[in-house]
Amino acid sequence: MCSFIIIGHRVKTSSDFNLNDLCGSTGRLDVLLRCINAAFFLSGDIRRDTEIYLVLLGEPEPPKTIHLIGSELKYLNPDERSTGALIRNALMKDIKEKEVKSTPGIYVSGKSFEDVLKELNQQIIYLKENGKDIRNADLPDDAVFVLGGQKDLTEDEEKILEKYNAKTVSLGPVKMHASHCITVLIHDEHMEMSHGFRTASHEYWTKTKSRILNEGWVYRSRILNGIVRVKNKTFVITILRQVS
Repeated sequence: MCSFIIIGHRVKTSSDFNLNDLCGSTGRLDVLLRCINAAFFLSGDIRRDTEIYLVLLGEPEPPKTIHLIGSELKYLNPDERSTGALIRNALMKDIKEKEVKSTPGIYVSGKSFEDVLKELNQQIIYLKENGKDIRNADLPDDAVFVLGGQKDLTEDEEKILEKYNAKTVSLGPVKMHASHCITVLIHDEHMEMSHGFRTASHEYWTKTKSRILNEGWVYRSRILNGIVRVKNKTFVITILRQVS
């Protein structure tokens, strides 16, 4: 299982926003909705081994944390508007208790960023451009990745991460959208086993290629099956069918 913590520094913590203007009326909740899509959606299904914590710090009642659990999720659709409605429903809840269920797989609480970190017994990974190259980092399969939504983390938030021995890693020197970072992470080498993709050796790939050529297999190029990393090279593997 992998988890993501995404901080929305300006995202509203009340439900009085316009679903037809998610960019302008919410403090950029739309950025976090795209992160939800990137983390959970497959073609016709969702990833059940993924969780997201959205830490909302905007007015009027910060902080609030929306916790999405893939193994429990229902009613989640790919369009941002309907997902925005699910988040709005969560923000309507009275959160006198520590964490309150809104809809299946979606919980809301008054937890702060540090409160969320305290409860996680996993390696914290902070994504930042000047961190260690992720290709050379030894990361566990169940790591928790922390990234900003529209804005970078503040100095105070980075100090909190230091308290929890977070590793700082980089996907590259170029600043990327948060949702794009999640897409890259899910398909990177250290995530392949936890998502059912096989990390192939050079010998395995050579044999597979030979079998394709010798046994008359052909590509059905529209169906993506996985991504295989071989010695820093990436191969897109598609579903194959044998010619009779």
